[in-house]
Amino acid sequence: MSAAAPSGAADHRPALRPGILLSPPLLNGPSVVHLVKDPVSGASFEIGPKEYFLVSRLDGSRSLAEIGEAYGEAFGRRLGERNWQQLLGLLGARRLLAGGPAPEPAAGPGPQRTGGLLRGTLRLVADADATTARLHRFLRPVLRPVVLGVLILVCVGMEGVLASAAGELLEDLWWLLSRPVPLLAVATLLWLSTALHEFAHGIAARHVGGRVGEIGLRWRLPVAIMYCTVDNYRYLERRRRQLAVAGAGAFANLLFLLPFFGWWTALPAADPTGRVLGALLLLGSAQALVNLVPLPPLDGYALLGHALRVTRLAPASAAYLRLRLRDRAAAAAYPPRARRLYLGYGIGSAVLVLLLAGGAAAVVTYAVRS
Repeated sequence: MSAAAPSGAADHRPALRPGILLSPPLLNGPSVVHLVKDPVSGASFEIGPKEYFLVSRLDGSRSLAEIGEAYGEAFGRRLGERNWQQLLGLLGARRLLAGGPAPEPAAGPGPQRTGGLLRGTLRLVADADATTARLHRFLRPVLRPVVLGVLILVCVGMEGVLASAAGELLEDLWWLLSRPVPLLAVATLLWLSTALHEFAHGIAARHVGGRVGEIGLRWRLPVAIMYCTVDNYRYLERRRRQLAVAGAGAFANLLFLLPFFGWWTALPAADPTGRVLGALLLLGSAQALVNLVPLPPLDGYALLGHALRVTRLAPASAAYLRLRLRDRAAAAAYPPRARRLYLGYGIGSAVLVLLLAGGAAAVVTYAVRS
């Protein structure tokens, strides 16, 4: 069954402006959506699978009649002239069509500094994407799959050794807390590890085709941390590339610990430096591994969302659970996959929070008793 094109425009071959970003399908509540973003204006919005079918084929090589024919075969229904007019009108109004009015460019990078003394941000790099590109070129030999695979295995081995010495490391941490000078040194190293974490997200994004928007310092006293924003990695087609960007920070934290782990293993048991290194390794491992917990705003939450192709997983799960409690019939209208995911995440995240709280309490109890 064919689909009608606007009168007199069946042979028209419209195209999206170069660079318009379209995301893979994402579950959002009961619906599947695609994100559309104009990188020039920075505007983005959601469309459904049928609209995506049409928009993704506006490449200038296919006529409206050809696209309409494919639409009819895919969805078994005729697309009327009014539907075409609405779609092209929407794209034209948003200035997404080639040959139309140019979009208003987004404001450039924000002010060098925003906020005040107690809370704010400071942009540190004028062109974050170019800076990250230079770092990526320097590190490219290390980013080969074979090298990364070896490093992952080494990190896993390190964490296995540290897990077997957890009791000793907890004693080292308790010892460190009463010694201000080495404690300050460990805190400084962990802060540097957080900076490396952020740069790793940007370098991984450059490696898989993403773009880095901004690098800077964000503070809410007494805490100040580096940040790195990646503009378009949510629109990468391949899931493993999104996962690589989201997981790069925690991986970098573990890599940061490797030389200290080698130093720690080489020291004699009685050397007090080993206690400082042991506490550093424990805290650094916790910093990396806690970041992989699938709770917002941690990287593990982003990893899970990308793996499942879900957007707004936590709020959508909460909304589904509330609906399920007050209106089971309405909740049953969700697709089966959405019901399973949202129920599973809602229950799983609650259990995870309880386990983390219990684990933290157990660690404090052990430390006090020691």
